[in-house]
Amino acid sequence: MIHSMTAFERREARGEWGGRAGRLAWELRSVNHRYLEIQPRLPEELRSLEPSIRERVRSQLGRGKVECHLRYTAEPGGAGGLEVDWERVDALARIAAEIGARLGDAAQPASTAEILRYPGVIGEPAADPEPLQEAALALLDEALTGLRAHRAREGEQLAEHLRSRAEAAQATVAQLAADREQLNERIRKRLTARLAELPEPADPGRLEQELAYIVQRLDIDEELERLQAHLQETLRLLDAAEPVGRRLDFLMQELNREANTVASKSGRVESSNAALELKVLIEQMREQVQNVE
Repeated sequence: MIHSMTAFERREARGEWGGRAGRLAWELRSVNHRYLEIQPRLPEELRSLEPSIRERVRSQLGRGKVECHLRYTAEPGGAGGLEVDWERVDALARIAAEIGARLGDAAQPASTAEILRYPGVIGEPAADPEPLQEAALALLDEALTGLRAHRAREGEQLAEHLRSRAEAAQATVAQLAADREQLNERIRKRLTARLAELPEPADPGRLEQELAYIVQRLDIDEELERLQAHLQETLRLLDAAEPVGRRLDFLMQELNREANTVASKSGRVESSNAALELKVLIEQMREQVQNVE
């Protein structure tokens, strides 16, 4: 079953990791791309996860430009609360006392509020980063599962579209093949009728040579055989388990080339119209194939 490269998934989790409460949120966006391009956007405290994130995405997706945006918001109410750096407080108090002793009455002792405002005196306890990292990666796995499911659903719709166009193209090729069987006889009758208008009878041997030349110039048997083979392969790939987007893209190029040759060799209006319809169907498939993983 083919997968689309276009999808979006968002997963969010709230919890307490390493003594700090917070909220994690992943947003994954995937669009079509020739190769797999991963673009992580991470908060500073989780920047070290980038190699693991790339590895996880590569294990789940084959192609596409994938934006992986992680947000982390710390929330109050963690188990650790606030803590005071008493060594810093003692040092500040000692320095304030020494300054007061030197300046005498001109100096006032530092108040509690002034000490608390000093950077680093009070703050949240240092959190263990590992639980938060593990939670972020676990949430990423959930988001990737959802993203793949979205790409699979889109792929089902793409496969239905491609299958209907490929089957219609097969019917058009069969029509061209049927017309091809009657074309030689039409050419023979037309050429014989024109030769009958000449004042002198034509050489039968020369007539056969001219007929063979015209038939060879308009011969599309090989093109029709290749078209049928490419269309059968296209239908087979739609049920393949592995990513087939590049192979389908190559087949669309080959189908378009054969269709152009058939159109240039069309010997009657009906065949030209059928060849044009075939090119339209191939173009419709080619546009959709660009989004197949």
